[in-house]
Amino acid sequence: MGIFKDKTLMITGGTGSFGGAVLKRFIESDIGEIRIFSRDEKKQDDMRHDLQVRFPQSAGKVKFYIGDVRSPESVRGAMRGVDYIFHAAALKQVPSCEFFPMEAVRTNVIGTENVLDAAIDEGVKTVICLSTDKAAYPINAMGISKALEEKVAIAKSRSSRDTKICLTRYGNVMCSRGSVIPLWIDQIRAGNSVTVTEPMMTRFIMSLEEAVDLVLFAFQNGENGDLLIQKAPACTIKTQAEAVCELFGGDPASIKIIGIRHGEKMYETLLTNEECAKAVDMGLFYRVPADNRTLNYDNYFKNGDDKRASLTEFNSNNTRQLNLVEVKEKILSLDYIKARLAE
Repeated sequence: MGIFKDKTLMITGGTGSFGGAVLKRFIESDIGEIRIFSRDEKKQDDMRHDLQVRFPQSAGKVKFYIGDVRSPESVRGAMRGVDYIFHAAALKQVPSCEFFPMEAVRTNVIGTENVLDAAIDEGVKTVICLSTDKAAYPINAMGISKALEEKVAIAKSRSSRDTKICLTRYGNVMCSRGSVIPLWIDQIRAGNSVTVTEPMMTRFIMSLEEAVDLVLFAFQNGENGDLLIQKAPACTIKTQAEAVCELFGGDPASIKIIGIRHGEKMYETLLTNEECAKAVDMGLFYRVPADNRTLNYDNYFKNGDDKRASLTEFNSNNTRQLNLVEVKEKILSLDYIKARLAE
């Protein structure tokens, strides 16, 4: 963690699952200070006490700021002296955003603009904005708002002076807050049927540790305006549910199909066909550089660029599909699962 030595990192939405994973990775490193910025004082208080118990020697380097990304004043007040930002604050429950789309806009779009404006004005060196596969070919309010967040970030990067702005886009993070695996475990332990929306629906799957790895890769390798994704594997919802049943003593035969919820897709896309045209293969990751042409399109009638990458749309149907054994192994690697199995 030498690049973070004595630096100050701010995590918006820092009491969420991603913030907790970053703290686990960073708190005992040589980082100078970690600022947790969020609007829920109860979650902050719970996190503060938990850190004092688990990391008594290092908990003091974590500072807590009550605020909301919707409020430019609270964002600016928490940002003075910050070197780097991981912007994770968002509304990300698909059905909730379908019913309250303007709330998604206020947090995901306007909130992002507030964070980036303040970061540029305060001279923050790097901002990594977290996005989602639902922003590619969006059909629901959450995905549309995150797609706009991405557009805001790329637009800001064109005039961000010394502040580097990058985006990461990733799929389902297993056992993150609001995800389906904890629900299934609770259903099994209550003696109820495991409910799935549509068994053949596919989803990218990754761990919280892999989500942090992606952000750190973007931090170290991304250029201003870049979008970076991990070449994540996927599986069907049926396979994932069967894996949880086998691990926690549920009956796979009793899985109950309840139908697709508001705004859900049958599969998710991490890179659109249009983005693939200029994507750069970086081994375990793809990098999509920003389109920094100007609005003077007359230039491009004369000087076009017909080159494109051979990659086509990268989605949860055409990536590597994990079988039941592989999904069980991936789930078993999670600390959350180990803790639930030990109960």
